[in-house]
Amino acid sequence: MCGGPCTDLPLGGSVLDACTRCGHLRRDLDRAPARHRDHAYGGDPTLDAARLRLTHRALVADGAPASVFEIGYGAGGLLRAFHDAGARVAGADPDQLERDVDTVVVAHARLHACGIEDVPVGEPSVDLVYGIHVLEHVVDPIETLRRTHTLLRPGGSAHFFTPAGDWAGLRLASDGWWMLEDPTHVRFFTADSLVRAAREAGFDDVEIRRPPLDSLVHDAASTVRRVRPAPRPQGVLTQRSTLALAGATLPLTLAARALVPRLRPTLHLVARRPE
Repeated sequence: MCGGPCTDLPLGGSVLDACTRCGHLRRDLDRAPARHRDHAYGGDPTLDAARLRLTHRALVADGAPASVFEIGYGAGGLLRAFHDAGARVAGADPDQLERDVDTVVVAHARLHACGIEDVPVGEPSVDLVYGIHVLEHVVDPIETLRRTHTLLRPGGSAHFFTPAGDWAGLRLASDGWWMLEDPTHVRFFTADSLVRAAREAGFDDVEIRRPPLDSLVHDAASTVRRVRPAPRPQGVLTQRSTLALAGATLPLTLAARALVPRLRPTLHLVARRPE
């Protein structure tokens, strides 16, 4: 993100490229293979419902938008929540997860079956553009953020959630880190590299938050992968034992995140376009 030199970051049997200046992590699947899962994460219905409510609450914390554009809308759950609240909704998604989209969203939203970089010029501007765990998948995140900037009306804001490459538990989790299980994760931002990317894309008013309630199964999933690195083609969260561990250790996880913010495994970028 900053053009600085990279060095190897060994994580057990994996190696990531780490920028020595901003800490940004790049992943070459030949040097850091997913090993235990062969597809992008499609989500668990129960976990997704809880995450949708928490994420929607975070996105409207600064006020309810009249219009939104979602990058990577998946099954359309968040777009449906905004639609039901009276917002004009739109989005772009190349259908990576192959999910059926909410029928109300299909009927009422402006949907583009492509990545944000291929959305036609002239898309109406909106109050809010957001992407939930999207930036870690894209080849050119600065272009994604530039297109986001052009979609926002003056005074609008962009929100992106993405895995924290500066997560304090990374070296302990090593190549058991749950975020390495997804073979489509090609990069991991630090707070520094995410700010740099947003500013390079044209944003001046930039804020980084670390949400304590995002990815609540992250620590348990990383622990299981670290302690028991067995092949799991469908992913570690298909095991009831992993979900049980996440539930049992949830109070400890929340307490640790409250005491040490860098133990929160997600970065939340808030970037505003001036009036």
